[in-house]
Amino acid sequence: MEWSFLAAEKLVVALRAGEVSSVELTEEAIARIERDDKVINAICVPDFDRARAAARRADQALARGEDRPLLGIPVTVKESYNIAGLPTTWGMPQYHDFVPDEDAVQVSRLGAAGAVVLGKTNVPLGLQDLQSFNEIYGTTNNPWDHDRTPGGSSGGSAAALASGFGALSIGSDIGGSLRTPAHFCGVYAHKPTLGLAAPRGMVAPLGPALPTDLDLAVVGPMARTARDLTLLLDVMAGPDPLTLGVAHGVTLPPARHERLCDFRVLVLDEHPLIPTGSAVRAAVNRVADALVDGGARVERHSPLLPDPTDAAVLYIQLLFSGSVARFPVAAYEELRTRAAGLSADDQSLDATRLRGMVFTHRDWIEANNRRELHRHAWRQLFAEFDVVVCPITPTPAFPHDHNPDLLQRRIDIDGVEYPFFDQLVWAGMATMPGLPATAIPAGRSPEGLPVGVQLIGPMFEDRTPLRLAELLEQKIGGFQRPTQRSHAE
Repeated sequence: MEWSFLAAEKLVVALRAGEVSSVELTEEAIARIERDDKVINAICVPDFDRARAAARRADQALARGEDRPLLGIPVTVKESYNIAGLPTTWGMPQYHDFVPDEDAVQVSRLGAAGAVVLGKTNVPLGLQDLQSFNEIYGTTNNPWDHDRTPGGSSGGSAAALASGFGALSIGSDIGGSLRTPAHFCGVYAHKPTLGLAAPRGMVAPLGPALPTDLDLAVVGPMARTARDLTLLLDVMAGPDPLTLGVAHGVTLPPARHERLCDFRVLVLDEHPLIPTGSAVRAAVNRVADALVDGGARVERHSPLLPDPTDAAVLYIQLLFSGSVARFPVAAYEELRTRAAGLSADDQSLDATRLRGMVFTHRDWIEANNRRELHRHAWRQLFAEFDVVVCPITPTPAFPHDHNPDLLQRRIDIDGVEYPFFDQLVWAGMATMPGLPATAIPAGRSPEGLPVGVQLIGPMFEDRTPLRLAELLEQKIGGFQRPTQRSHAE
């Protein structure tokens, strides 16, 4: 029997029943990686010797009757997480040889849950792209079309899952970095509520692995089924033991509803700042039709929705003010000069990005206060709705674009070009206020590429969009194996 594409949940059952061993699962995964990853290039740092040893220990634990959530399950980890003894570079050549001596919190939690880590997955330079390529490890290809990106910055993890390289993966998200790769590769991902999962050790090279309250970024699970997302989120969720003095554990509210017919859903397919491509619009409508068919209450408009244009501007300001915080002084001063030269009439997103890069602390405080107004508006919306369904990006996976000047890149939406970073506005809808969002497969484009949508839920009610994802998976289907396989197969 082939095990590589089975859900982690089913593998757990098979392991406990003695139908398969962790060593067998691990060897099958390694063989698949060694055969198929030459063309996909998802696993940038293999760790097969330690994986085999962990699998043997898992089998011994299973034989003793131990019961841990991921005992014996092969998984992968985004390169940006510290794993003792393995390089953490964030794709930056100057840190090619940096090897941390301590695991990130989430890597430790995977180990405590019994998971078998196969290795690390590829990322873009500094995690700052919607693709996954860098000078150290090269380019990761989309398993559905090798000429296209798997997304970023958790693109290696999504490509690995779609290729059968492990049952689960962990990534991170600030600009859709969990959700966009899931959308591009046809898998599942969950951006948790801001602060739900401790990020310590998911830190750029040479940075101290200390507890921190991140402004926008989160760490979260990726999988091939909705239920597997919940399985992994339960392992990841909880405060940092260095801050609260407890090892783990958090109690999230149950999902608001168990049946599709009880959900109240707001469906969005238009944004005032960027068009929605026809393939993505069709996927949103497919989900909307399934909700209506299942008896859910579906609305297409609501006056309670916080203004999307203001939300996007605020997100861009917060995102880019943080992204340049550690720039060299000379580079920062050059940005200040460029920003000072902008016309006051220029309210484009490009201008917003540049102004955000040179925010003063006073500017940031004002933006943060506006964010709190948005959060309150979302609370009011979620008194009337349970979930908001909307795009993740305006298009399916796009062709590789390695133009080093990201501001010169363009995204093609149904034949018309737009600034590359403008596509972030959909990801920012959940990121800016810190809301949970679950990315689910929702069909295929006319070219056969996967298309996903996101389910945004109320803050700290992560189980609500996760439950809806599970119900939609039953209704419209979920992950499918890529039809384009590697040339080596």
